[in-house]
Amino acid sequence: MKKGIIRKSITLKLFISTAIFFIIFITAQLVLQSFFFQSFYTSKKVNTLKNNLEFLERKYRITFKNAQGSIAVIKKFEENNNAKVVVLENNGLLSYITDTKEELKDSNKIRIIKAIIEEWTSNPEAFKNLQEKGKTITYIFNDPYYNLKHIVAIDPVVINNNVGKVLFAVSSLQPVDEAVKVMKEFFIYTYIIAIILILVLSTIYSKMISKPLIKLNKTALKMAKLDFDEICEGNTEDEIGNLGNTLNFLSRNLKEALSSLQESNKKLKKDIEKEKELESMRKEFVASVSHELKTPISLIEGYAEGIKDDIMDEEDKEYYIDVIIDEARNMGVLVADMLELSRLESGTQKINIKPFIIDDIINNEVKKLNKINEDKNNEDKINILVDLQKEVVVLGDEDKIHQVITNFLTNAIKYTKPKGKIYITSKIYKDKLLVEVENEGENIKDEELTKIWDKFYKLDKSRNRSLGGTGLGLAIVKNILKLHNSEYGVCNTNRGVKFFFTLNKKKE
Repeated sequence: MKKGIIRKSITLKLFISTAIFFIIFITAQLVLQSFFFQSFYTSKKVNTLKNNLEFLERKYRITFKNAQGSIAVIKKFEENNNAKVVVLENNGLLSYITDTKEELKDSNKIRIIKAIIEEWTSNPEAFKNLQEKGKTITYIFNDPYYNLKHIVAIDPVVINNNVGKVLFAVSSLQPVDEAVKVMKEFFIYTYIIAIILILVLSTIYSKMISKPLIKLNKTALKMAKLDFDEICEGNTEDEIGNLGNTLNFLSRNLKEALSSLQESNKKLKKDIEKEKELESMRKEFVASVSHELKTPISLIEGYAEGIKDDIMDEEDKEYYIDVIIDEARNMGVLVADMLELSRLESGTQKINIKPFIIDDIINNEVKKLNKINEDKNNEDKINILVDLQKEVVVLGDEDKIHQVITNFLTNAIKYTKPKGKIYITSKIYKDKLLVEVENEGENIKDEELTKIWDKFYKLDKSRNRSLGGTGLGLAIVKNILKLHNSEYGVCNTNRGVKFFFTLNKKKE
């Protein structure tokens, strides 16, 4: 709404100011022409007739002895000036007048000329004074009969320093009056057309001028809302064009500054969230460690006090010492796992990516498991089946991937039912190698499938110590696979549970 008001305001102001200026200018011009054109035109015609009569007088002085030559000069003057010429002697007698039949029939012309001559000859003193001065005089003669005006020009002809004749030239102002009348009527139509043109041109002009201003205002409003995608387009090299370029330059700088600030804020927010996450991890870590260390510390403390108090026989003492050593070793493993997990989660752990053949790692681990498996009773032996894609070179940290495979296989052995099978397979999946470890055993509850990757999470809620493990293995595996940008997961199958992960193949 506000933008529309601004647009109307700028355009309307320009339109009104432009239209008023030109209307006043045209009106003033027409008024001046209406009031002063007739007098200007009359004055111009009087001066022209006077100058031409003086020129005629000079020619007449040369040709007056030649009657035919004088008549020719006079007739040419009459044609050029639309005037009637009469020549009087210095005594007031008529010396020459055009005697064509057409003009003699024009009784009005004859009457006017007669009236003018009688006006001068009836006053001998004025006529004599005119001759003595020897100057051309002009005046307007009003015809009371037809109410018409005529220009009268009188010029004495000086011959041998004496006034020999007097030239009278009479020209009607009726054409001037008619022209002025027609022009005034024409002015009315011209004025109407001029007003229409002024309104049209003022509209075009106001829109042409206000358009870049409206664009600048639109861009400024977008900038105020932190939207810097709007650009002032224009190729003009005037002040408005320069202002648009300056606004575009300012918009780009503000956009860059805002983007930089937003990136800094995102980074700061990310750092704060990471710090909060680390703090939460530290608290969770301390709580979990305290819980995990509580039992072995209690055992060590109890058995150590028993040995100190010497309340058991030698055979029990050996057992107590073995328990203390085992628990101390387990705590060492737990601490090592916690330190490794801490490095992985904090991002300080670096991995050494290089090509290697994963078959060797899997086969070596299977050999170890088979050796352990041989020591079991026939009822508990587990059958390990291996089906690997041969000689596939993958990219990754060989030691860390070894750790992942060891963990998956250890868990598979731990949770496989007696006389069950473990299936270890690898196959090409797009440009990756997919490794799967599946064991025959009980399925994992759906609500626990995502939780098994958490720290200190154990499927055995009683935390049976005979199953071993620190509860950190899969958490470590998850972080290792994340560093490799691997796809990993766990799912229930018809046979039991399957763990899987992928590694990028080396490009040939």
